[in-house]
Amino acid sequence: MSVYWMRRDLRLEDNAALHHALKGDHPVVSLFIFDWNILHKLEDRRDARVQFLHRELLDIKKELQKHGSDIEIRYGKPENVLDEVTQDYNVSAVYTNNDYEPYARERDSKIGKLLKGKDIAFNTFKDHVIFEKDEVLKDDGDPYVVYTPYSRKWLAKFSESDVEPYPCEPHFDHLHSFAAAEPPSLEEMGFSSFDFEYPSREIDTSVIKNYGDMRDIPGKKGTSRISMHLRFGTLSIRAVTKIARKHSDSWLNELIWRNFYQVIIWHFPESAERAFRQKYEAIPWRNDKDEFDAWCEGRTGYPIVDPGMRELNTTGFMHNRVRMVVASFLTKHLLIDWRWGEAYFAAKLLDFELASNNGGWQWASGSGCDAAPYFRVFNPESQMKKFDPEFTYIKKWVPEFRDSKYPDPIVPHKESRKRAIDTYKSALS
Repeated sequence: MSVYWMRRDLRLEDNAALHHALKGDHPVVSLFIFDWNILHKLEDRRDARVQFLHRELLDIKKELQKHGSDIEIRYGKPENVLDEVTQDYNVSAVYTNNDYEPYARERDSKIGKLLKGKDIAFNTFKDHVIFEKDEVLKDDGDPYVVYTPYSRKWLAKFSESDVEPYPCEPHFDHLHSFAAAEPPSLEEMGFSSFDFEYPSREIDTSVIKNYGDMRDIPGKKGTSRISMHLRFGTLSIRAVTKIARKHSDSWLNELIWRNFYQVIIWHFPESAERAFRQKYEAIPWRNDKDEFDAWCEGRTGYPIVDPGMRELNTTGFMHNRVRMVVASFLTKHLLIDWRWGEAYFAAKLLDFELASNNGGWQWASGSGCDAAPYFRVFNPESQMKKFDPEFTYIKKWVPEFRDSKYPDPIVPHKESRKRAIDTYKSALS
């Protein structure tokens, strides 16, 4: 028997690991593990992402059952669950897709040793990026730490073969015929179910064609909003890249940024917890808790910052232009450690993945690879006038805008900008 271990690849078509498992020598049992190591750290027991996973898995279960098979959905520590599953099904091989984040690498190393001790092959595959690990390197063999030359090499290496799908359904006759045990409910895992509107996985090509012109305007439908589906693999990166290649170089560029950050976290796993540029660890953050709370709740008195935070708190999504503005505001205007903001986004974003979240926050704070220079401080007012001149976005999320109920700015822009630049300059000199 072979086990296909589903993780951040929640689909039954164009799936590298599943394809290879089905093309292997043994019938395939599908498995998903709700990882205790991850779930027990989540403070909100009404986590929309956990509910999304649960719902998607139940749909996948129904689809597999149509083909006479099933999926084992279990809750626990991966090493314990795999130890049990490999005994239950007399397993010869485990197939799964690569994950590049530090915890995933530690987990997979542990699983690899467990399986090796049982004489079980552990086969892993590239699936949620176009190029991984050492596939795009500088001529001297070092990894790129600046985006533009990386993107040039990425594009030079890219060919249509890189987006060819991995067919799975034609090989479904290789699925093992079995009935799995009843999966754990959300409640059994300590979570609650609730009504929530998830973003569609349908890609509107009219939006993609206009992406370059509309992507920075938060009050318009100018972005795809499929980031959650890329994060959990309910959409294939190959299929998405093929659409981008056809309709929008600007959108393709964003997908390359995503790939870039995955490579950065692979080569520099320490950047998950500390500044990529080590000297930025010397910055004396103010870390005012009251100001941080005001930022979190969208009551800073800055009408481009506040709607972004309220949108995030309500929907689990924030427009990318606004993400940059609110991150700059926290790290520069308030001089609050980028890790505070990164952790808040990690708890709230539906599309949270460590590599992109970390990369974005370190870019905003100046501490990351290819980051904005420390003296670049977004002016919230000019950002508002440029990207939401009719206050469409602001009025949607901040109805009290221009009302006496709306608070005054918690810090003045001009003085805060100077304070940030002076603080950074002094710490980095």
